[in-house]
Amino acid sequence: MTDDAPHGSTPDPADDAVRWAAIVTAELGIASEDLERISRSVLDMVRDVAHGVNRPSAPLTAFLVGIAAGRAAQGSGAGLDVEVRSRVDQVGRLVQRWETVRER
Repeated sequence: MTDDAPHGSTPDPADDAVRWAAIVTAELGIASEDLERISRSVLDMVRDVAHGVNRPSAPLTAFLVGIAAGRAAQGSGAGLDVEVRSRVDQVGRLVQRWETVRER
């Protein structure tokens, strides 16, 4: 694998995550449009969980969001991106509550 980053700059790990997700999406038969619409919000959620709760909780939370969003999209007929964003928002509120409780 080559390093396409200009000398002196640090590659953004989020860029690698998006590129990796594109490969996985293609392999799993998920529409690339779904990835484009949700990747940033999911990455932001994972970051918030990793910093607000703990790192091991981040990938598990992303997995759970995917399951919940997939089930909801099947049942409601809404777009997967809509359901993912809804679950990401729910998790965001949970992280805020978690942090508030931990500060007490």
